[in-house]
Amino acid sequence: MNYPPKHHQDNDRDHMIEVIKTYPLATVISVDNKTPLITHLPLIYENGKLIGHIDIYNPQAKLLKDNNDVTILFTGPQCYISPSIYGTTQLPTWNYIKVHLKGKVQAIESKESLKQSLITMTEFLEAPDHKYVLEPNNPRLNRNLNYIEMFEITITDWEGKFKLSQDKKPSDRNFARKELIRANQESISQFLDKVFTITNNK
Repeated sequence: MNYPPKHHQDNDRDHMIEVIKTYPLATVISVDNKTPLITHLPLIYENGKLIGHIDIYNPQAKLLKDNNDVTILFTGPQCYISPSIYGTTQLPTWNYIKVHLKGKVQAIESKESLKQSLITMTEFLEAPDHKYVLEPNNPRLNRNLNYIEMFEITITDWEGKFKLSQDKKPSDRNFARKELIRANQESISQFLDKVFTITNNK
């Protein structure tokens, strides 16, 4: 038996790139002496590569160079799917979108490249309104260049996991789509209300 089922796999690279661009905060995983090191970083996709930056004091920084192997996970929307939302009899399940990548990572030593990359990433993340522009002469930016390392990952393996009720009839797939939208909007609001309430009471 093939796992995961083919109907839950999406090998369309454009779809995976869209996930990366829409949800750029990645989980970056390296292995050092059989111990995984994990950092969450925004990564920008450029021509088959992922560009990122890491604090020099992060223990994983020493592994993001020298053509080392790295695994990257991107997470799209997800939610529990209750059978109550379907028009037919079903069982409970969980729908989600994930992109799993593997690649080779190389450090970029140039401070000018680092500076321009930080400006470019900020411009991308500020789109479409661009309410903030990171200027090249920003003194805080210049002061921090010595504490940030830039790296690029050449992607070698792509795997899209799009579990979106594809095995259901078209009407139920549409119900699942609407539930994914509704649940994500509602759960974020409820979660933040709880988190900020707890934080403010400390």
